[in-house]
Amino acid sequence: MLGTNVILLLLQPPLNYGPLDPQSSVMLALSHYNSSVSPLLPRFSNDSGGKVEARVAVEELSQQGNLTLVQPTTSGIIVVILSMTLGIISNIVALFILANAYSLQRRRTKATFLLFASSLVVTDFIGHVIPGALVLRLYLSGGVHPEDFNDSDGMCQFLGGSMVFFGLCPLFMGCAMAAERCLGVTKPLLHSSLVTKTRTKICLSVIWLAALCVAMLPCFRLGSYTYQDPGTWCFIKVLSDTREVDLAFVVLFSGLGLTSLAVALVCNTISGATLVLARLRRKPGSHHSAKSHDIEMVVQLVGIMVTSCICWSPLLIFGLMSVISSYTGSIGEDLSGYKTLMVMGVRLATWNQILDPWVYILLRRTVLRKIYLIAKCQAGLRGNVIGRWEPTSFHSSEKNVNQV
Repeated sequence: MLGTNVILLLLQPPLNYGPLDPQSSVMLALSHYNSSVSPLLPRFSNDSGGKVEARVAVEELSQQGNLTLVQPTTSGIIVVILSMTLGIISNIVALFILANAYSLQRRRTKATFLLFASSLVVTDFIGHVIPGALVLRLYLSGGVHPEDFNDSDGMCQFLGGSMVFFGLCPLFMGCAMAAERCLGVTKPLLHSSLVTKTRTKICLSVIWLAALCVAMLPCFRLGSYTYQDPGTWCFIKVLSDTREVDLAFVVLFSGLGLTSLAVALVCNTISGATLVLARLRRKPGSHHSAKSHDIEMVVQLVGIMVTSCICWSPLLIFGLMSVISSYTGSIGEDLSGYKTLMVMGVRLATWNQILDPWVYILLRRTVLRKIYLIAKCQAGLRGNVIGRWEPTSFHSSEKNVNQV
């Protein structure tokens, strides 16, 4: 009977008892067991005999290796703090570089791109600090118990809304930047007449407003945010008790994100192909038809697109898979697997705000020129077709503009 009681006690969901000694934790677990166990099952008594019985049983199982008393660890907190620190430093450095380039830039097309890029970095910075601080708070408090996952509070609503808002904004901005560069490369005259700083700011405002409207849908009972395993973050309800509105909400969120990535892929492909064809068709000694700043911007856009695809596609796809399986009732014994997928997806998504700034830090003309020279020396490409991409071309367009 003693062994049966201890096994039933150990099968109870883990509770967050704080920094208690093992004996106190055992007695709190005993109290939880007595309050939740079925009347048909035996109970532990709360007197001294029951305490000794429970303590002896736990110690026996510990010595046999059948029980491990879980002690609070700081590894999760350290990881959160390090990632937040790295993200903050990366975004501040990238913002400084972009602000300096924006102040020195007199070309309108380049200024428009820098305005988009600076707004993206600022959004990434805020989206890294706010959700990160809330997640760190949950880690410090020990997380939320699994029984309370569906009891969403105000902080969960705000954290879930932040995840959706700061998830859609970079995807929308990357799509808008790719479309703007595609128009600038393929139709430069039309681009110069349509794209202005005022319209760029209006476009940014529409992007932020659209993402905010999607994030606030649960306020109108069109979807819901809940705590997600392991109880340290919040997102759209995808794993249990999903309804039609939850399914529609996830489909909307994932559909908008995947569509933005697809549009950016198409636009960047067109822009890159246009620049490559212009370089290949250029005769030696003729005027450079493809500007160096166009090359730099397209390379950076490709970097942003690749980063977004790697970081956000898993969460968007895993969210769709989870909510469809949960809604149709086919999730069954695969629930733990879907929880693991969601945790992996959100961890990858958080790296997007850390890696995005490094696109602007590393993929600049000065860095690209050095990479080109190193690659040229290593591969011996002098005299080949690729040799038309001379490093001096990164300065030629600026000289031509200054001469005009």
